[in-house]
Amino acid sequence: MTRSILLVEDDASIATVITAALEAEGFAVERRETIAGRDAALGEGRFAALLTDVVLPDGDGIASLEPVRAAHPGLPLIVLSAQNTLDTAVRASDVGSFEYFPKPFDLDELVRAVRQAVGSAQDARAEPDAAGEALPLVGRSAPMQAVYRMITRVLRNDLTVLILGESGTGKELVAEAIHTLGNRRDGPFVAVNAAAIPSELIESELFGHEKGAFTGAVARHIGKFEQAVGGTLFLDEIGDMPMQAQTRLLRTLQSGRIRRVGGREEIAVDARIVAATNRDLVPMIASGGFREDLYYRLNVVPIALPPLRERREDIAALARHFLPQAAADGLPSRQLGASAVALLEQQPWRGNVRELRNVIFRVALMARENVVEADALAPLLTDEPALATPADFASALAGFLATSAPPEGELYDTALAAFERPLFEHALNRTGGNQLRAAKLLGINRNTLRKRLTELRIDFDRPAKDAFVLE
Repeated sequence: MTRSILLVEDDASIATVITAALEAEGFAVERRETIAGRDAALGEGRFAALLTDVVLPDGDGIASLEPVRAAHPGLPLIVLSAQNTLDTAVRASDVGSFEYFPKPFDLDELVRAVRQAVGSAQDARAEPDAAGEALPLVGRSAPMQAVYRMITRVLRNDLTVLILGESGTGKELVAEAIHTLGNRRDGPFVAVNAAAIPSELIESELFGHEKGAFTGAVARHIGKFEQAVGGTLFLDEIGDMPMQAQTRLLRTLQSGRIRRVGGREEIAVDARIVAATNRDLVPMIASGGFREDLYYRLNVVPIALPPLRERREDIAALARHFLPQAAADGLPSRQLGASAVALLEQQPWRGNVRELRNVIFRVALMARENVVEADALAPLLTDEPALATPADFASALAGFLATSAPPEGELYDTALAAFERPLFEHALNRTGGNQLRAAKLLGINRNTLRKRLTELRIDFDRPAKDAFVLE
């Protein structure tokens, strides 16, 4: 097999570095700077691999590849690009690239990829798909490039994906991207939050139930697995799933079949599984909180989402991405000045991208100037109220008792309900509706919390009071 590599790169310095590295590995490198030069070289000789930039002097290096792929179907393709967005990564995947490298790239990784491409007889072709520009993930940082590359690797298969990341990093957006851009895009995308469903109902929610299966089952219910047939089932907060439901989930993943609660018939279900968690499952396995065999069933392709503090170079792009969204929601149109962007980049962002989006919407609502600078932004960076004292609480309680007039014998229950309701709602909002974490925050048993939520008629299955949830 020929060891000649065709490099299409108009940046002389980059081309020189790549050429030297590949020649040191025994490859012969021919360089061209344009699409026309590339096509001429392909017409004159045979090459073991094609390395191409995207933005070339005479056109788009990816968009012009269709006739190349038709004429040279077995030619491994490696795409190099400074246009390092998810759209570029997906387009590279769609034309059947063996690998995609955003600039700046690791030279050793590039050389390794060329060796693998040349030594492989595999043709990584994929069906063309116009992914478009409106993709859900924003960021060009190195950590996000790693995420994009992992996403593109799972688009043309149905491997199970486990998305790992802190709350607010955008795990559901990654799941939606895998579905929307992948083989299952014509099927349904069904999402279920395992932490938001009471433990006694989660099996019915996932697998469905037959009429009369339990008290209150007045009709047959089709579960999430059946709803997702032909598409993608996104299991969010998988680390909070009760152990019994974990066992049934494992059985379903192994067999590809479910049985509705109260039913006898086994039903084949064909859905891609994408799971996500903000918890570290390995210590949970050691402590008996998560099944080890289920972990390995789910952790086929892990995708780790970086926290925002590890991708600060994306903050400006994210903030400017959210401003038009705020305007589309009817808020005033704003712009961020350089000092405001610098201030955003200095923040800890414990709530990650979700917290940043909340701040940007708050800025759009509250700012007095159309161009917001740091001095106007600073007061809007926190939504923490002034700290109340025990005396303030006692005063509020005294005021409630002085103005309320419940029937005799109901004063205690009335006062308790009045002060428990905002306490429980606050805990649920702080934890994104996660009852287990809300109970821990309150310092009470989860069953006690759920019992009181029922008694107080608090809708504990509702999403938290956060208008801008990303995952």
